[in-house]
Amino acid sequence: MKAIDTAIPDVKIIEPTVFADDRGFFFESFSQVKFEAATGLSPTFVQDNHSRSGKGVLRGLHYQLPPRAQAKLVRVVIGEVYDVAVDIRRSSPTFGQWVGVLLSEENKRQLWIPEGFAHGFLTLSDRVEFLYKTTDYYAPESDRGIRWDDPTLAIDWKTAIDDLTLSGKDQRQPLLADAEIFD
Repeated sequence: MKAIDTAIPDVKIIEPTVFADDRGFFFESFSQVKFEAATGLSPTFVQDNHSRSGKGVLRGLHYQLPPRAQAKLVRVVIGEVYDVAVDIRRSSPTFGQWVGVLLSEENKRQLWIPEGFAHGFLTLSDRVEFLYKTTDYYAPESDRGIRWDDPTLAIDWKTAIDDLTLSGKDQRQPLLADAEIFD
């Protein structure tokens, strides 16, 4: 397992060591010891989530406020997504910046998203199954979001945005300037 810094160093791409042969492949999708060695971080994960979506589904941008803030380790087991993390920590030198990474069943990459970041993804294949480990439980009272198409963020979703499927909740999220975010 190795960790690769992104343009925002707190967000990391995790590449597992994959053993493949004519039978298929094997890899450890998570090992606490190897994750700590690769990243220098020692999160405690308390919840695993699994979502399934069709092509053109955009989920996000979501986060939870303290005291129920969540860090996430996300990956794709079927299909392909464009995964985005946005720094929403006002005191951060990278506040308002975002990184996007292609995650797929083929590349087996994962993305580490620390507390203080909004997260979202756009599905690029007909079927996507997406897994995420979180460091706190889902807490509706702390659940917040930002619009996926906020012009100040100018996220390049890497695809035509003509025919997306979003939840009503995600369509109504505030712009970053109006959102309740981290200090």
